[in-house]
Amino acid sequence: MTDQALTATRPAKKPAEPWRQRLIRSLLYGRNVDRTAKARARVGFAILAFAAIYAILAGRLVMFAVGADSHGARRTASQDAIATARPDIVDRNGEVLATDVKAPSLFGEPRRIIDKDEAIELLTATLPDLDTSEVRDRLSSKKGFVWLKREITPAQQQDIHRLGIPGIGFLRENKRVYPTGAEVAHLIGLVNIDNQGIAGMEKWLDNNGLADLHRAGFATDRLQKPVELSVDLRVEHALRDELMKAKEKFKAKAASGIVSNVKTGEIVALVSLPDFDPNNPREAHDPDRINRLTTGVYEMGSTFKAFTLAMALDSGKISLNSMWDARGNLHYGKFTIHDSHSLGRFINTKEVFTYSSNIGAARIALGQGVEAHKAFLAKMGQLHRLRTELPESASPLVPRHWSELNTVTIAFGQGLSVAPLQAVMGINALMNGGYLIPPTFMKRSEEEAMALAKRVIKPETSDKMRFLMRLNAEVGTAKTADIKGYYVGGKTGTSEKVINGRYAKKQVLNSFTAIIPADNPQYQLLVMLDEPKTTPETHGFITSGWNAVPTGGKVIARIAPLLGIEPRFDLPPSDRLILAASKPTQ
Repeated sequence: MTDQALTATRPAKKPAEPWRQRLIRSLLYGRNVDRTAKARARVGFAILAFAAIYAILAGRLVMFAVGADSHGARRTASQDAIATARPDIVDRNGEVLATDVKAPSLFGEPRRIIDKDEAIELLTATLPDLDTSEVRDRLSSKKGFVWLKREITPAQQQDIHRLGIPGIGFLRENKRVYPTGAEVAHLIGLVNIDNQGIAGMEKWLDNNGLADLHRAGFATDRLQKPVELSVDLRVEHALRDELMKAKEKFKAKAASGIVSNVKTGEIVALVSLPDFDPNNPREAHDPDRINRLTTGVYEMGSTFKAFTLAMALDSGKISLNSMWDARGNLHYGKFTIHDSHSLGRFINTKEVFTYSSNIGAARIALGQGVEAHKAFLAKMGQLHRLRTELPESASPLVPRHWSELNTVTIAFGQGLSVAPLQAVMGINALMNGGYLIPPTFMKRSEEEAMALAKRVIKPETSDKMRFLMRLNAEVGTAKTADIKGYYVGGKTGTSEKVINGRYAKKQVLNSFTAIIPADNPQYQLLVMLDEPKTTPETHGFITSGWNAVPTGGKVIARIAPLLGIEPRFDLPPSDRLILAASKPTQ
């Protein structure tokens, strides 16, 4: 083959690639890369990316079609509040006290409505309770979203849907419901139309982080841990039932009660009648339906004698056998102190308690002195506002200038008004060995309670007070509450109410506080009846022993088994069972 032929068959040499192109290709593709394979890989990646995008879009379309709540995503910027989700509230046994359900609400988009007059006419014909002028104002606004009616029924939703009005839609909101109705109304509280707590434990939830979670968008579903309260729904029902019967029987203005765990401070039941159904919020605005146990303050009557005697016994200045002159009325300035059941003789400390002697209590308090009296009541938590989880609480009414006369009257429960829950806290301390434990509506163990506890009296003083409570049920004013098998102890209280600046003898507030069992108290019960009336079986009497005490006995008979207290029979008297186990007392 000639040189010319070889030259003709040899491929032509490619022109040299400029160095700039070589640099760019090296940076983009690297060296020794098959550009054809690279292109195929890029096309495959683009196909996968587009497929993923379309899958996401398809998924979102399905979510919009299936979940009516998807409208909420478009409304988050609206100034109109949307009802938020809340955790369930349950009792100590897991029974649901408050929960959320979904309810449809009607909204409008004024910018999308074609014929406002027609829309208003159709809507008001379907929902007669709509205010025509208000609906017209809302649909005439320049907003993109307005509420027309919150929480409509499914039937109403279906009727409006059939109208096919452009710019009218539905949003499923969280609606709070209370399966137990009025059973725990004052404790649970209630929410507003936007599912925000406005009273009771519902408000406490918002004040303790729930509202912040909603604002941050972290509490939009019901996958929140239930809130467990200390209340026992079974005990609550029994207490409420007996108080309702007593209120009706004695024609009382109001009735209320508390069951408290003496060793933990847990509130196991709280009832204040008249109450309300939180499913019907209008009832809650009635001023007669307040929670009298935390927002009301009252002169607690002779139940306060427990504090007077505990103060003196703890000081060591007196004993259970100290004698007090009760031969006649006690005159202090222009005031006269007398006993309802005058014995006309010297009485010992035990008799001061069991016969509820005003004269004896006054002499005991005077013997301690004004400053000692004030200091003791302050230590027992009776002179300052009590704070619990319930936002509703009231400050005690304390004398501005505390004189000896104030000490005389406060010694037997007049002249100082406290919240009943406050008094319960103090009595618990007298019974549990001397520890003041803040009350709580949340579950709490004894170990957790002791971490918060503050010793306020000596253990031997607590023994003496438990003895006096039991003795009062054996031979004193609390005999009708001595339910066999439960070794009840108790103290009665009858305080005359102040009407137009004067104490009214026929208008009284009766109270009865009981402990079970008295030798090792587990629970305290407080029963209160406001302005009870006489009945044939009370023989014209309206004092606590004729109404509050028997009511307390009926409550104890029902709740003791529920609280796990086993009955015990043939127990010795209080001096042999309680005092014999404590240090010698003279």
